[in-house]
Amino acid sequence: MFDPIGLLEVLDRHRVRYVVIGGFAGRFWGSNSITNDLDICYARDKKNFEALASALRELAARLRGAPPDFPFLLDAKTLEAGDHFTFETSLGPLDCLGTPLASGGYRDLIQGSTTMNVEGVEVPVASLEDVMRLKRAAGRPKDRAELEILAALQEVRARRGDR
Repeated sequence: MFDPIGLLEVLDRHRVRYVVIGGFAGRFWGSNSITNDLDICYARDKKNFEALASALRELAARLRGAPPDFPFLLDAKTLEAGDHFTFETSLGPLDCLGTPLASGGYRDLIQGSTTMNVEGVEVPVASLEDVMRLKRAAGRPKDRAELEILAALQEVRARRGDR
């Protein structure tokens, strides 16, 4: 089961500071591409490590691809020691990136972000330009394909005078 809105609701309830990036950010900007996980860039400070760890515990998060008995302590200290985590949760895949490639992390991405109301949840979404920057840096075939779609959306938005 993949419930991205449910994931966002849990993050919101725990007051996690994050910005949606990746495929869902593209969808929020109008892409029709399908994505099977939620990618976020999270603030890397003590209070937010605690909030994120609490949310992840509620979601029964476990490292994606790790054996079920892999010893992983889901707490603020562990999150602080790492940067990129890919989780399988009770509501589906959640990728948590502290410092995505080609970015300065949360502080960089929150500056240009837009808060969107998604089914009653106020969600900070990386700017279309930032989503494109991150996809260019990732350089995977699926990211290059998505860049074509995002560039077309950017062009349409520019013609309409949208931010």
